[in-house]
Amino acid sequence: MRAVFGLVLVVGLALAGAAVYMVQGFIGKNQSELSQERAFRAKLGPVVEVYVVNKPLAYGTALTKEDVQKVLMPKNSMPENFFTEEAELFPDNYDEPRYIVRQMEKMEPLLASKVTKPGEVAGLTARLAPGMRAFAIKVDVASGVSGFVQPGDVVDIYWTGAAESEVGSFTRLIESSVKVVAVDQTANAENSTSTLVARTVTIEATPEKVARLAQAQATGGLSLSLVGTGETTQAGMIEVDSKALLGIEEKVEVAAPTEKVCTIKSRKGVDLVEVPIPCTN
Repeated sequence: MRAVFGLVLVVGLALAGAAVYMVQGFIGKNQSELSQERAFRAKLGPVVEVYVVNKPLAYGTALTKEDVQKVLMPKNSMPENFFTEEAELFPDNYDEPRYIVRQMEKMEPLLASKVTKPGEVAGLTARLAPGMRAFAIKVDVASGVSGFVQPGDVVDIYWTGAAESEVGSFTRLIESSVKVVAVDQTANAENSTSTLVARTVTIEATPEKVARLAQAQATGGLSLSLVGTGETTQAGMIEVDSKALLGIEEKVEVAAPTEKVCTIKSRKGVDLVEVPIPCTN
C-alpha cells in the first residue's frame, strides 16, 4: 500500500509540475500577445467611428441613410471634415438632402468635400471656389486638344488674332494654369468621355480674368493647351507672329552714300555763283 501511495504521489507531483509548466507557458504567451496588441494600438493611435458609403455612388446621386454605415478607422489617417454624427450628416431630419459631387466607391469615407451642403443641388456652382466665376470657351477638334480635356484638368489659354497697331496676326499666351470645371454639359470627369470632341470648355477664373477672356474671344480665337499633372512652373510672356514663326528678318534699307561735291564761289558781274571744282580730299 505504501508503495502504491508513493507511486500515486510521484505521479501527482509530476502532473502538477506539468500543469504548472503549461499554465506558465499559457500566461507567458498571453502576456506576449497582449504586449504586441498594446504596441500595435500605440502605433495605430486612436480610432474613430466614421460614416462610409456601403455601395458605389455616382455624381449627382442624392445621399440617403440607407447608403451609409459606421466603421472604425484610425483617426490619424483620416482626412479633415469627415462625419461622425448622424445629426451632422443628416440635419433637420433630412428635410433637405445632400448630393454626391464626386464619384465614390464602396466603404469610402464620407467627407464634406464629396457631398453638397443640405439642400444644395450638385452642379457647376458647387464646384466653383469662393470668389471664382465660370466662363465657357468655344472649342473644336484643334483648339480643344482633340477632345482630351476633362473636368479637373489644368490648361493654358492662347489667343490668336490681329491688333490695330500690328501688321498681320500673332498668337499670345494670355492665361496660364487655368482649371477646367466642365466640358460641354458634364462637370464630372467620371461621366465624360475622351472619344467625343467638346464644343465648349468651361473654366474657373476670377471676374477680371473672365472679362479678359470674353474680350479675347470676341476679338480673336482661343486655343487650349493641357498642362501636365503636378506641373508648378508658370509660363512667362509668350508671343509668336508670322515673321518669328518663319524666321523672316525685316530688311533695313541703307541709304546710298552721296557723292561729295566741291565748289568755289566766283563773282560774275554783280552775281555770286558757285563753280564746281575737283575735290582735293
